[in-house]
Amino acid sequence: MSSSSIMDRLAILADAAKYDASCASSGTARRNSLGGKGIGSTEGMGICHAYAPDGRCISLLKILLTNHCIFDCHYCVNRKSSNTRRARFTPQEVADLTISFYRRNYIEGLFLSSGIVKSSNHTMEQMVECARILREEHEFRGYIHLKTIPEADAELVHRAGLFADRVSINVELPTDRGLARLAPDKDARQIEGAMNRTSTDIAAARDSRRRFRHAPRFAPAGQSTQMIVGADRASDADIVRRASGLYTQFGLRRVYYSAFSPIPDASAVLPLKRPPLVREHRLYQSDWLIRFYGFRAAEVAEATDDKGNLPLDIDPKLAWALKFRETFPLDVNRAPRELLYRVPGLGVTAVDRIVAARRHRTLRLEDVARLTVSLAKVRPFICTADWRPTRLTDRADLRSLLAPRAEQLELFAA
Repeated sequence: MSSSSIMDRLAILADAAKYDASCASSGTARRNSLGGKGIGSTEGMGICHAYAPDGRCISLLKILLTNHCIFDCHYCVNRKSSNTRRARFTPQEVADLTISFYRRNYIEGLFLSSGIVKSSNHTMEQMVECARILREEHEFRGYIHLKTIPEADAELVHRAGLFADRVSINVELPTDRGLARLAPDKDARQIEGAMNRTSTDIAAARDSRRRFRHAPRFAPAGQSTQMIVGADRASDADIVRRASGLYTQFGLRRVYYSAFSPIPDASAVLPLKRPPLVREHRLYQSDWLIRFYGFRAAEVAEATDDKGNLPLDIDPKLAWALKFRETFPLDVNRAPRELLYRVPGLGVTAVDRIVAARRHRTLRLEDVARLTVSLAKVRPFICTADWRPTRLTDRADLRSLLAPRAEQLELFAA
């Protein structure tokens, strides 16, 4: 194939891959080629990340093996009924592109997904072959993330984990009802079964590595998934509960959220407008509360409105605190760490600093101001040696006082 043909296909298949947000690369094993063997590294400055104008992560060499697909998922630009330009790479071409781009210092690794061509097994075989060529023929030691296919044979998915740093399977939509309506070729139980097998394989490989030094690695950066937000009628409460269940059941590293984006030749069953991007941001904040701040999914759901959606003007922790004001104020000199995490404006680092500082002295308001980023947000919810909020916590207009003020952006601001 001529270089112009390859570049044409690259333009098509890189553009088709931009809708998948689950390409972060944290948590992988450390490898390098400093000893003179192999090529590439996952060390140094880490994996490169680039961002498209719409804010989506397009890090690594992020492409599809092909955008041909036998499935007809309504939300997918590559569905079989879509009127879009089609292209396809061979496994050798993907490997050659990856090595060529790496040597030019364009990338640090590969994120590879694909439409389903011929069959799920055939497509999965081709993707595994890409990774095999890179690892075995080029001794590539950079980062590889493979998007696996839940309908493929379990042995093929297992082989993918032996070559890849991270594997992922998209659950696509937060409810079984939404999946059945918008992706009739996919099955929620089949997706969960594949995630469960991968989780079991990851745990088994880690156990083997503890006992046998040279046991093979299996997806050392774990597995992740992605949910589309706003393509169906699922509320934020539905999404948060679903994500929490996935973390608990399958030990996922991350659940990514992707705001539905209208696509060319869209299906009539899809909404005409995309949801606000801030909704995606609020879901990531709620995800953070569950993973690092000790909130349960049910507690985050309590911060939603009567339709089950998180407020867009304030963050989920502040929304929860305003609904449960009887929890506050908290004495920063006595309250346990777990409760301090629930104070709006206090992050993990700030709480660690407060807990460390109060061992040596009784904290005053000015001490808290030095340990936090925004004292104004914290004051209504805490007590110190010289401060009590009295009626401030119960003010009817407290939300308006704490909500970020809307600003008119200037196109040509300095």
